[in-house]
Amino acid sequence: MATEQRDVIEVLTHDHREVERMFAELESLHGQTSEEARARRKDLTDQVTIELVRHSVAEEADVYPAVKKKVSETEAEHAKEEHAEAERTMKRLERLDPDDPKFEVELETLMQEVRDHVAEEEGEMFPDMRRIFSAEELVDLGEKVESTKKLAPTRPHPSAPDEPPADKILGPVTGLLDRMRDAVTHRGTDT
Repeated sequence: MATEQRDVIEVLTHDHREVERMFAELESLHGQTSEEARARRKDLTDQVTIELVRHSVAEEADVYPAVKKKVSETEAEHAKEEHAEAERTMKRLERLDPDDPKFEVELETLMQEVRDHVAEEEGEMFPDMRRIFSAEELVDLGEKVESTKKLAPTRPHPSAPDEPPADKILGPVTGLLDRMRDAVTHRGTDT
């Protein structure tokens, strides 16, 4: 029995819920000072970063060009700007230890940036896409997003190109290097 492919909105909304679940756990650990709690916060922050980077790369490579073409150039460009902002925040956060007072500030900034972005996508872009794209087009985009996420980088690279064709050429190479580095350091393996 074949499993039914989810459409792009289902794929992306699922990603949003997963990240929000991790944010909620991070918030529940706020202020806890045990070594275990600090380690869990760092692990969760790494996992959130991995998921957000993979999600963002897939949206920028597959979704936003389609949205730009068929829905709204303004919506697509605005979403890319929000991604760039969040990626810069993730890069700053990546360099910090959970004991650093700046860690909490950057984490709160990231959570707010992502929550605002998700609210805009789910409240504006996704309904526009449902209205304009056919069901088949949405499923095709979902398949592309799933494929892109498998090869996408797992670390923030704010200066990397986010426009085709450079993103499609460099993304998989960067993704491979990131995944090799993650395997060696065991980053993002404890969720």
